[in-house]
Amino acid sequence: MPADSAPALRPALDLSSGVVELTRTICDIPSVSGDEHAIADAVEQALRAYPHLEVVRDGDAVVARTQLGRDERVVIAGHLDTVPVADNLPVRVVGEGLHAELWGRGTVDMKGGVAVQLALAAELEAPTRDITWVFYDHEEVDSALNGLGRIARTRPELLAGDFAVLCEPTAAGIEGGCNGTLRVEVRVPGEAAHSARSWMGTNAIHGASEVLARLAAYEPASTEVEGLVFREGMNAVGIRGGIAGNVIPDECVVTVNFRFAPSRSLEEAEQHTRDLFEGFQVTVTDAAAGARPGLDAPLALDFTEAVLEVTGGAPAPKYGWTDVARFSALGVPAVNFGPGDPVLAHKDDEHCPASQIQLCYEALRTWLVR
Repeated sequence: MPADSAPALRPALDLSSGVVELTRTICDIPSVSGDEHAIADAVEQALRAYPHLEVVRDGDAVVARTQLGRDERVVIAGHLDTVPVADNLPVRVVGEGLHAELWGRGTVDMKGGVAVQLALAAELEAPTRDITWVFYDHEEVDSALNGLGRIARTRPELLAGDFAVLCEPTAAGIEGGCNGTLRVEVRVPGEAAHSARSWMGTNAIHGASEVLARLAAYEPASTEVEGLVFREGMNAVGIRGGIAGNVIPDECVVTVNFRFAPSRSLEEAEQHTRDLFEGFQVTVTDAAAGARPGLDAPLALDFTEAVLEVTGGAPAPKYGWTDVARFSALGVPAVNFGPGDPVLAHKDDEHCPASQIQLCYEALRTWLVR
């Protein structure tokens, strides 16, 4: 290959460049789920330059730990991958200083949070608690591929701790726990026939109207769990059916997603869904339990007090599913806290205020050093 056609080497990450500039830099390293190798390499290389960190690589996940012998250990985690780019990279910076906004894929979900992690991991040589920093892959795809889940299965000792913070976007607020998620396929049977003689068959797509009617009439619950009110939701998210333009369809499948409060177990959520669609074949295709807020744990109380001194506000529930549920399953209380409005996650106009990134950095730093 001619020298001038070789791919240019990406410069090393400068973790001391400021958390906002660091966000822009890592956003400009494309890392759509399944293609995180380059950003994992960059993160690993940058962290290995700091002797106070023990760095471990697991696939395209990177774990960096202090080993100071502190009485407590906290885990602070964030994922490196994004959903597909939609002509929104490289990042555009609109405005100046802390009044600026960073526009582009990953600015909200969740490289602003990752930048906060990286900057603090480099800076804090002697925090008051030992810290495990986790940067993982494959969060935005099927949960079976999730890098944090992989580590939990194969190297759970790397995730051991007394409390965990997931730097998912929360608009710099504290969000406790998370809803669970259950995805099912509801099958409606029919009988194929030529569409010119439709009375000879049974139209499965027409039959799906009963499934949709039950969904339209469904009233989702709002459930208080440990002082936070979680809103549930039961929605059709896909429908398929049909064989050809002149054939009565013999099957229609409605895909339904149930977002349920963490007071329900997976088994209870599944039974609730099966009861709603009694008379139809229901097949579970994906499921993940929720996580209770855990805000009454001693370290969670200390975290909340320290962070709210900087940010103000009050803890709220996390309506979407996040990997706090994985920490909860390991017996580690966990919360969500990071920059960026979660409503903008995955959108083509994804953007994050520089001030929120800086605020989250300052709040986490306050907690970790006081």
